[in-house]
Amino acid sequence: MYKNIDPFLVILPKLDVHGYTEDTVMVPVNEFINDNYKLNHKKIYVIHGNGEHILKNKIHRELKRNKLVKKYYLYNFNVGCTIIELN
Repeated sequence: MYKNIDPFLVILPKLDVHGYTEDTVMVPVNEFINDNYKLNHKKIYVIHGNGEHILKNKIHRELKRNKLVKKYYLYNFNVGCTIIELN
């Protein structure tokens, strides 16, 4: 069976935070952002899933305050992941 893979997402660094709680999710997300900023990556993405949007809302609240983040947005073809553009 052919699986349709988006080539845009294949080339970007990713972090999957399924299984984390609202209280613990920002530790790996912030480490991921810091590491990729040091590596001079301009775009990364975080897979948080759909569900009840608890992780998405927490991540988006914290991304607003992060000085390393230029902008962030939900990916059009998969609202379970957020694309983050770094400064």
